[in-house]
Amino acid sequence: MDLTRLSLEQLSGGLRRGEWSAADLARCCADNHQRHEPVLQAYKTWNGEGAAVTAGLADQLLARGVDLGPLMGLPVSVKDLYAVRGLPTFAGSVEALGAAWEQPGPLMAGLERQLVPVMGKTHTVEFAFGGIGVNAHWGTPRNPWKVAEHRIPGGSSSGAGVSLAQGSAVLALGTDTAGSVRIPASVTGQAGLKLTHGRWPQEGIVPLSPSLDTPGILARSVEDLVFGFRAIEQGLGRAPAPIIAPEALSGLRLGRVDAFFLDGADPAVVAVYDWAMTQLAAQGASVRGAELPGCNDAYEIFRQGGLAAPEFCAFLKAELPGRMDRLDPVVRLRVEGAESLSSVDYLLRVRALREAAQRALPVFRTADVLVTPTVAVTPPRLDALQDPEAYRHANMLVLRNTSIANLLGLCAVTLPIGLDAQGLPVGLQLMAAPWAEERLLAAALLIESHLGKPADVLGAPDFLQ
Repeated sequence: MDLTRLSLEQLSGGLRRGEWSAADLARCCADNHQRHEPVLQAYKTWNGEGAAVTAGLADQLLARGVDLGPLMGLPVSVKDLYAVRGLPTFAGSVEALGAAWEQPGPLMAGLERQLVPVMGKTHTVEFAFGGIGVNAHWGTPRNPWKVAEHRIPGGSSSGAGVSLAQGSAVLALGTDTAGSVRIPASVTGQAGLKLTHGRWPQEGIVPLSPSLDTPGILARSVEDLVFGFRAIEQGLGRAPAPIIAPEALSGLRLGRVDAFFLDGADPAVVAVYDWAMTQLAAQGASVRGAELPGCNDAYEIFRQGGLAAPEFCAFLKAELPGRMDRLDPVVRLRVEGAESLSSVDYLLRVRALREAAQRALPVFRTADVLVTPTVAVTPPRLDALQDPEAYRHANMLVLRNTSIANLLGLCAVTLPIGLDAQGLPVGLQLMAAPWAEERLLAAALLIESHLGKPADVLGAPDFLQ
């Protein structure tokens, strides 16, 4: 089977009509894994046999007319921060965290109830602390668009976008604390959704910064993001609201935020971004310049370690004493000094971010969504980041545009809009007010319908050509 041209809705419908089986889908994903994984290296733990068993059970129940949910029988990959029954959780660290991290939280339990085959657990930056995607313990997945050059896959959900590109999963679960869903989605040519903090439960997911962490999903298109979002909402026991894109762009108000988000951006990325905004305006969208108050203040706190560094140190001391000295050097680089931060200084950071988030909200009175490039630079080669200072600079620049949505409490999505001059994907980031995921996804659907789906906009990645 060629999964690349079939949406999740089509795959789900075909299962129920008997056009193919869940076992067929799992087998196809396993074949793609066997063919491409030795080069792309998306997975820490492969679960092909377990996924085949789940797929077989889904087929048996569907044959009897038992339907457990929209994602039933559809193969997914899961970031190695999620507790998944029967699979170890390493969180990118040097050894597994123990049996307690094999007990699924509410989100994974909802997928279990839908009989979703988990193809495996994808690589992550150690404890999700980094936007580049590197891991000194287990290796770094290769960006599928420039395999020979070993361009970064984006982090911290570093294997998630790669798993979709190689066709070993049709939906990928990640987490997003400062861009860890949107960055890998953007640089590997996928769509990605960062939710409002607190919308989906964090239990059963190894924490980095509980104040900012949120589960998220990567998919091959915005259309698939919508399907996955609504299915997971249903798995959590909620009645998902319909998300329908308007037919015309004329009613969509886009706030183009260039200040801050284009500072130091690669001209090749800006060129693709400018082209996309010109196309949307020409087709009827209202595109106006906008300012997002609080960006600089929030980002300065982030540069100093934000909330993640002290909260991560607290987690290690409480749950995994002794791990600090065994951290990946690039992770240790980001938490140095966090132990010396006073409680007063930490609370001042919390207060400053809360105030910045309040200052940002009025912009949504005149814009439905704000638009920026997702990642302001072309994904660098891994060999250019060996020097610690080069890594630090690149990591902060890759994280900059996405981190703002987390720091200001917004929801956000990325979708592919083209290839830059080096043949690497460029993502368009949309940001919306807190708890406005339905509006955000409707806007993203509308934009995708006019600019084109990823397979049409980008073509085939390097490793398939």
